[in-house]
Amino acid sequence: MALRLAVVFPGQGTASGEVSSELWGLVRCVVGDGTVPYQLSVFASSVDTFHEMRGRGVEPAVVAGHSLGEYAAAYASGSLGLEDGARLVAERDRLMTEASRETPGGMTVIIGPGPREVLEAVETEDGPVVAANFNTPRQTVISGEEGALADVAERVGGKKRKLDVAGAFHSPFMQGAAVGMERLLTEVSLEDPKVPIVSGMDGAILTKADDVRLALRDQMLSPVQWVAVVERFAALGVEEVVEAGGGTLVRMLRDFKNVEMRGRAAGEMLA
Repeated sequence: MALRLAVVFPGQGTASGEVSSELWGLVRCVVGDGTVPYQLSVFASSVDTFHEMRGRGVEPAVVAGHSLGEYAAAYASGSLGLEDGARLVAERDRLMTEASRETPGGMTVIIGPGPREVLEAVETEDGPVVAANFNTPRQTVISGEEGALADVAERVGGKKRKLDVAGAFHSPFMQGAAVGMERLLTEVSLEDPKVPIVSGMDGAILTKADDVRLALRDQMLSPVQWVAVVERFAALGVEEVVEAGGGTLVRMLRDFKNVEMRGRAAGEMLA
């Protein structure tokens, strides 16, 4: 049976929107009067948008999240509680910031070359760099030490752009953060998802609580396989993808020439 509507949740690099008083209260409960971590602001904005969509009768048949967005997807699926999700995301922000200070690095998006060409350049680079995000058939993000990023970018064609992120995410540079998140995730109660989740690591369908826990545990060191997510949506018969965010993920659908899905940002649906 076709799962016609998918809701997807963006990760870092997305501007967070307005947050309702309900979600703002939860954020303040988590961080007190301190500065709101960026990742928590994105999570709260995504969840708030999802609540508004659901209030308009939008009920997804399947969900997925890009990197940080997997926490909002786990909440939307009914697997992760809202307060637990907010606390985990705040800690994720802290741990990743600390890891980035200890092992500085960055990320660069490469647009045009296929993933194989980018992978070949990465694998022949002596410096520490990995392919971190396979976003579309013509958009790959590399992550690692700044010099190695520059070397790889110089050896492949296409357009390149440095991402405005704090560190080398989805790379071995996040090992310390991953260890901390693994411990935190063991302390959180998860339920079997009521709505299936498509894993951002490999496009697998997550239907059990333990699968969700493992996916959230392993995602910090693993590349985001968004191409696999979109291909899984196509195999499931998804006809429309709605993003609980600004539209970055649905705009990427344009690069999938053999996939016919309508993509809309939440703002279009809620206008």
